[in-house]
Amino acid sequence: MGRTKYSQKEVDAIRKLLRLKCKVKRGQQQEVRHKLRIDYEFNISDFNVPGQAFGPEEFDAAIKRGAIKILDDATIEDMKAKRQRDRERDALLNPQEAPKVETTDWQEAMKQWNDYYKDHSE
Repeated sequence: MGRTKYSQKEVDAIRKLLRLKCKVKRGQQQEVRHKLRIDYEFNISDFNVPGQAFGPEEFDAAIKRGAIKILDDATIEDMKAKRQRDRERDALLNPQEAPKVETTDWQEAMKQWNDYYKDHSE
């Protein structure tokens, strides 16, 4: 779950990115969605109807129905700072629960895949 409260400046930037997402091809859409998640903690899936497109009009509808709130810049900056402090505190208190980055050795995975199908195709 991402944020639901944004400054007017962030709302304008998100709306611009959503407009861009609707104009570009699939690969570029993924980049735009990634930017929305990372830079603004905005997850389209938090607000859209599954299976339907989400663009600036749906974003504005989410604002109108109160799912997204617009607050002043100072309040948003305070909220971001508090979230960061909370994350740092949680990481210190529970290092074993800190998010773990998993990596996959794609060459080993491909070898296992090929071995599996070689063994089961005979």
